[in-house]
Amino acid sequence: MVENILGGFTLAKITIISGSPSASSRLNGLIQYIRKQLSQNGHSTALLEVLDLPPEDLVYANFNSPAILAAHELVEQADAVIIASPVYKASYTGVLKSYLDLLPHKALKYKTIMPVFVAGAQSHLLAIDYSLKPVLAAMGGRKYAMSVYATDAMITRTQDEQGAYQFNIDESILLRTDEAIEDLQLLIK
Repeated sequence: MVENILGGFTLAKITIISGSPSASSRLNGLIQYIRKQLSQNGHSTALLEVLDLPPEDLVYANFNSPAILAAHELVEQADAVIIASPVYKASYTGVLKSYLDLLPHKALKYKTIMPVFVAGAQSHLLAIDYSLKPVLAAMGGRKYAMSVYATDAMITRTQDEQGAYQFNIDESILLRTDEAIEDLQLLIK
């Protein structure tokens, strides 16, 4: 948060980096919920969907790509960064890793970070600690809010007549997500 001229505080800028390679991902339901809660608390959010970045820029590590530079700007301007990914093969997605590899070396220094993972089973719970956090630490990440970990069974999705996805999230995950958001807000004050 930034102190304004009158000595008060403005609300935080939060960037959500989504490593989901699919528009129908259950993770999107959780991201929608998080954005709604943060917005209701007066924070501004930006959603960076790695899927929308040019694939050739990610694969060939085009550090000068206008799209990549614009994405970096969202991270740079943020007070907090939420890293969201489905879990594949006991880790976050390759598309997320491709983007993290392009971020400047200390891009997460002084940022509060909140990991959000959705996996097929509870058995990959440690993916946040063992696969994600070492990479974030190498990028300067030191301050973490409570993580959110859900399984596919906790988030159901349906498609409406227009083809849009609707998500129903288990109450236990909503409560855990609210706790994580509260922790994030306390850490960025």
